[in-house]
Amino acid sequence: MTELTYLTGFGNQHSSEAHPGALPIGRNSPQRAPHGLYAELLSGSAFTAPRVDNQRTWMYRRQPSVVVGGYEPLAHPRWKSGAAQGECASPDPLRWGPTPLHDDGDFVDSLRSYAVNGEPGLHGMGALAYVASHSMGRRALVNADAEMLIVPQQGRLLITTELGRLEVAPGSIALLPRGMAFKVDPLDVPARGYVCENYGAAFRLPELGPIGSNGLANARDFEAPVAWHEQEEGDYQIVKRYGGRLWRATQAHSPFNVVAWHGNLVPCRYDTSRFMTINTVSFDHTDPSIFTVLTSPSDTPGWANVDFVIFPPRWMVAEDTFRPPWYHRNVMSEFMGLVLGQYDAKPEGFKPGGASLHNSYVPHGPDTEAFDKASNADLKPHKLDATLAFMFETRWPLKPTAWALHEAPLETTYARCWQGLKDEFKA
Repeated sequence: MTELTYLTGFGNQHSSEAHPGALPIGRNSPQRAPHGLYAELLSGSAFTAPRVDNQRTWMYRRQPSVVVGGYEPLAHPRWKSGAAQGECASPDPLRWGPTPLHDDGDFVDSLRSYAVNGEPGLHGMGALAYVASHSMGRRALVNADAEMLIVPQQGRLLITTELGRLEVAPGSIALLPRGMAFKVDPLDVPARGYVCENYGAAFRLPELGPIGSNGLANARDFEAPVAWHEQEEGDYQIVKRYGGRLWRATQAHSPFNVVAWHGNLVPCRYDTSRFMTINTVSFDHTDPSIFTVLTSPSDTPGWANVDFVIFPPRWMVAEDTFRPPWYHRNVMSEFMGLVLGQYDAKPEGFKPGGASLHNSYVPHGPDTEAFDKASNADLKPHKLDATLAFMFETRWPLKPTAWALHEAPLETTYARCWQGLKDEFKA
């Protein structure tokens, strides 16, 4: 495979060209673009958005995106969008075993929605699983409803976008802008993982406040691809997510025909091992917000539309402290997945490739085994290693889908993990 190289820096202005002289100098849209290319702008924000929030990328391509046939509906019964396509939000804690490694086709065909809220294109999110067994070939996906965050759990992926290619392995994530064409090909078969559809404001790095100028995810560690264009000719099927439904059309050329580009609306890759974890060095277990990698703000300050949070390897040193997460009921709804190893609050039942959902104000916390172990541990410094869990956290309740409730490996006895917590009060 051709070696891939990357630009770095989240939200930075980048430029790249696959052919010398393909990028115009001093003009965004000259009367005639170099080498007979077409200038095309992809905007991720309103034209008049403040400069710091304005997202757009100029592309110089062999044929523009308007050259496409008419769209027709495409059925996909297990990919849901928005609260209207979910079942009733549940007050029960929910947990699923690993998604079975069946041959479910390519990335698009294999997508399955666990839970949804909000409204596509406006606010909210969807949590999905994929098990990709085949290349997408001459097929591309354009999600006009949502930004897509891909979290591989098993198997490497080659993600081809209009701006270039990204190779993404478990332990890394890929962030794909709303409205940009891409395809996902498994380099290891089958490839399994998770996806967050973000219908609201684009993901950004959280503010650091008293932490200061350094810490958590550093902007320079996010990698954007260099320009690359597909040489092979032939028809392409364009699958479009629009208005909470899927559509398809055929065009006679590849959508991956951008020879040069510049801007700050770019796909990117992030290696979670570069996350600078911050935790207590005295006592008490800090709020999980300290592990936020990316945030999509809502119209209420501090109440995120979606937060992407990770629990990576880290040292535990707190004194006289119950070190796992405490029992809690939270205004935020928490969808959790496990990429690697064990999660410290659920040492046995929570498996890599599985998922859990604790909706807003649904009580949850360590199971009986984790509570007993943590309550009686000799509190020496120790490192949680070979582990990676994550959360998609959202301010609105998530509605499980029919697939999640009736077809996915739902653990109907999950709540029993707390039944061993007895009344030990001693007056």
